[in-house]
Amino acid sequence: MNIKTYSALDEQIQMRTLDNGLRVCYLPKPGFGKTFAILATNFGSVDASFTFEGKRYDTPAGVAHFLEHKMFEDEDGNALQKFARTGASPNAFTSHVMTAYHFSCTDRFAENLEILLKFVFTPYFTDENVAKERGIIGQEIGMMDDTPAWRAMVGLYEGMYRNHPVRVSIAGSVDSIARITPETLYTCHRAFYSPNNMALIVCGTADLDEVCRMAAEFSPQTAAVVGERHYGVRREAVNELLVEQRMPVSQPQLLLGFKDEPVQPGESRLRRSLLGQLAARLLCGDTAPLYAALYEKRLIGRDFDVDYTLLPEGACALLGGDSRDPDAVREAVVQQVERLAHEGVDRALFTRMKKALYGLHLRVLDVPEAYARREAAALFAGEHYPDFAVLFDTIGPDDVQAMFARWARRDRLTMSVIRPR
Repeated sequence: MNIKTYSALDEQIQMRTLDNGLRVCYLPKPGFGKTFAILATNFGSVDASFTFEGKRYDTPAGVAHFLEHKMFEDEDGNALQKFARTGASPNAFTSHVMTAYHFSCTDRFAENLEILLKFVFTPYFTDENVAKERGIIGQEIGMMDDTPAWRAMVGLYEGMYRNHPVRVSIAGSVDSIARITPETLYTCHRAFYSPNNMALIVCGTADLDEVCRMAAEFSPQTAAVVGERHYGVRREAVNELLVEQRMPVSQPQLLLGFKDEPVQPGESRLRRSLLGQLAARLLCGDTAPLYAALYEKRLIGRDFDVDYTLLPEGACALLGGDSRDPDAVREAVVQQVERLAHEGVDRALFTRMKKALYGLHLRVLDVPEAYARREAAALFAGEHYPDFAVLFDTIGPDDVQAMFARWARRDRLTMSVIRPR
């Protein structure tokens, strides 16, 4: 057992890697009423093209999300029904980079953990149940396509990247999922649901020895070689400066995306994420001077938000919300980035924003669901989420200014706009 203690945070991480490569991580929370468990695989929607067992596969868009839906189907019933009988609250999600299955419960933890491990590691796909799921996911795709914010996000990635698979919606399209077969799903499960490409995180009150014993019993004894992923060719400039779509909205919605350089070999992904989040908030977060100026002019509303996202072979800052004049917002943001890249950031503002962001990350530690999810993402990068406390100390104003200098290039910015029909 490997125990890592964070005295300043009053946190501890207990971790063990099983013989088959599965990483098991326990985040103790004495006194908490609920226990949360998440079983995640380092496999998301961008991993559609890969080489596995000597063969190249270019799978239909949306296969990771489709696989997530079908994993709950067991030969002896549906896993959701089994969780219902124990009183647990289960769910799952697929992102660009991860698929995860989880539950929370107040009792019968071992019983629920067994259900989770069994259905994730024991796929069951047939022509009939795959065909049925196409209709269900097709309806979900329709609802997503009718959501302006989602359409703006997909448009932004289309404008930012020429051939990176992040251009494609996580759920795929009705046409792409029509090409998904049981054989496709089994291949992806063998290629990426290998224990050495996965992690089990438990946050709450449990016993690590018992969790590891169960994980070893209900996971494969050996781990298959993980598929080699292909993401296309990268270039620095964005694909399109502007992507416009028309939908029945009352006023335009915009997303601005600054294309950043990918995380470099040896660079901490967690530190880069912290730095990117801080830079985005300094640029136009809800307490930044530019936000106040744009809000006072009624160019943005309270829904305007900022974020920073890491992708395989990519990274970007995102800013957006409703605006009656997206072009004016874009120009104001560009001018602010150029100014900050040239002059640097105000030291007092930097210190205040950094402390506020630190506080947001600190609060995550008291939310088992959020903490476990962040830990899963950090584990896949070879780090632990509580490392943020030390990494924050390594970030200074010069680091933020250097990031702004990268964003200040006009060919690094894409604007995605949903305009009224």
